[in-house]
Amino acid sequence: MTAYEKPSLNEENVARLLEELYGMLIEDVSPVGGGNLSSVFFFQKGGNAFVIRFSDLEGAYARERCVSRLLASQGVPYPKALEEGRYGSLTYSVSERLPGGMLADLPDAQKGSLLPDLVRVVTKMNFADVARTRGFGWLDADGNGTYDTWQQYIADFYKEDQTGTFWENWTDLFRSTCLEKEVFDECYARLMAFAPYNAPHRHFVHNDCHAWNMLTDGRSITGIIDANGLYGDFLIDLSIAETAVPGHDVIAAFREYHDRQGIAVPDFKERMLGARYYKGLDAMRFYAKMGWQDAYRHTRDRLLYLTN
Repeated sequence: MTAYEKPSLNEENVARLLEELYGMLIEDVSPVGGGNLSSVFFFQKGGNAFVIRFSDLEGAYARERCVSRLLASQGVPYPKALEEGRYGSLTYSVSERLPGGMLADLPDAQKGSLLPDLVRVVTKMNFADVARTRGFGWLDADGNGTYDTWQQYIADFYKEDQTGTFWENWTDLFRSTCLEKEVFDECYARLMAFAPYNAPHRHFVHNDCHAWNMLTDGRSITGIIDANGLYGDFLIDLSIAETAVPGHDVIAAFREYHDRQGIAVPDFKERMLGARYYKGLDAMRFYAKMGWQDAYRHTRDRLLYLTN
């Protein structure tokens, strides 16, 4: 299995599509670095700033409008989804552009001052009101989870048959890449052992809550973008965000904030282990598919020693 390559487009084609879509002059179309699965461009229209993303993956932006509506309506700084459509074999999604640059691009010394605001914004997102929805796992077109239980979701997420998705034929990675079946199976068994601790807890989970998906103006967190949203235990987002501010105990900062806000987090240790195995397993097979062997080995070793 070869490494995945996201779609390649140029500014001229993107500008032409946008001018056909809106019937007006489009300015300042520029590609955006980063993003493993989408090709991203900024543009200006009528004096306002927007983002357009392109993907060749089926259903790539199917959840975006639901996530945007859920979060933006509750004061979470998440971009409003505006348009979706087809461009040849690709799907595109247009959203507003929030102010600021990626937190990941700041010097590490400057990130520390943003930790309190990061904790506040992520917590606000995780505790968005989801009482009118039901289910676990990926959001469907109505904003509900597509599974009755957390265990059903993770079993389906890691099953062998993933026809029509990014993970189609993913078990071929055991033969063609650095992904080790014995290691994967051991970590999967640990994930399922800790899953009952995560299972009762249902929140909105960004599911890609790292420093490349947080925006800042250098003084505050101005936005969170590109959610791969699902319903589950919010500690999943903490297990990702803990690397966003190097040199600081991000998890401790979250726990202190939760205590001040009166947010009880029972079975914290077991739930964090379940969250780390859930995201770590996904990272292992992703790194293997992309050919990122150093990242794979680092994640592999971290997961194997989590419970030692």
